[in-house]
Amino acid sequence: MTIFDSVRNAILAGFGIQEKVKEFIDELVRKGELSESQGAKFVKEWSERADKGSSDLNKNFSELMSKTLEKMNIPTKEEFERLNKKVHSLSARVRKLEGVTEEGQEE
Repeated sequence: MTIFDSVRNAILAGFGIQEKVKEFIDELVRKGELSESQGAKFVKEWSERADKGSSDLNKNFSELMSKTLEKMNIPTKEEFERLNKKVHSLSARVRKLEGVTEEGQEE
């Protein structure tokens, strides 16, 4: 199991917990142990905290991945595209200097 799979499973588990909390609060409201407004307020507060936690987890995971890729010295997509353009440009200049057309025929 990869790190990505672990994070994905943790997030999905978080969504499952959120649904269970809502069901639990709904049950308390049905039993009369909480008013509807109290239940709604509790669910809203809990959801906001869960969303913030999920957002923080995503941010931390992104930072970890960026630092890991940086340490591995793997170029970013933008760096790769820039280098690819440079290679194409230099290849075109070499072909022009050698007098070779695009089809590989000499001029």
